[in-house]
Amino acid sequence: MSTQVLLADDDVELSGMLKEYLEREGYAVTAVYDGEAAAERAIGGGYQIVVLDVMMPKLDGVEALRRIRQSTRVPVLMLTARGDDIDRIVGLELGADDYVAKPCTPRELVARLRAILRRMQPQESGGPLRVAALVLWPEKRRAEWHGRALELTGTEFNLLEVLARNAGHVVSKKQLSELALGRPLARFDRSIDVHVSSIRQKLGAGGALIQTVRGIGYHFARE
Repeated sequence: MSTQVLLADDDVELSGMLKEYLEREGYAVTAVYDGEAAAERAIGGGYQIVVLDVMMPKLDGVEALRRIRQSTRVPVLMLTARGDDIDRIVGLELGADDYVAKPCTPRELVARLRAILRRMQPQESGGPLRVAALVLWPEKRRAEWHGRALELTGTEFNLLEVLARNAGHVVSKKQLSELALGRPLARFDRSIDVHVSSIRQKLGAGGALIQTVRGIGYHFARE
């Protein structure tokens, strides 16, 4: 069964090109052209991933993402203007899984989609992963802190799992990008920092266990 992709971009010509390419790669694509329709469709379910442009009529992509995250954890890939760090960071803070800067090639978009979807696949059962009061069930993609369920995006779960599996050791941003995001770390890319900040907030007091190692990456302390 084909992976269902919701593509939201008001550039009809670009959407048509991306839709055609994605369908040639085996995806089933539904295209919408405004943020309101994107939010409604995404919340309605049935899609494995959403591609959301920032600049759209009726509702911009950031507000559409805000609405989507109130109801569903479906993976969301944002399309942002090249060099527009503000939209990029706000999108990640609201729970986007990753972003692609426009203009982008269809091949780059497909590669990023595949990386996200691959990381969302449940892992083989090997028992829960426990570090301090954190418990992760990778096969169920479920996480708890002191018995309280953590509402993590797919990318946040990936990052937390990598840090937990390497608890007591420093993990570089380069490693985190490759293992959790499925792509090389780009120069000046702040995605990892924004995602880690969100994870810390969700852990509450436990967020202090994720320590920044300046110029290198992060260290998950065992307490």
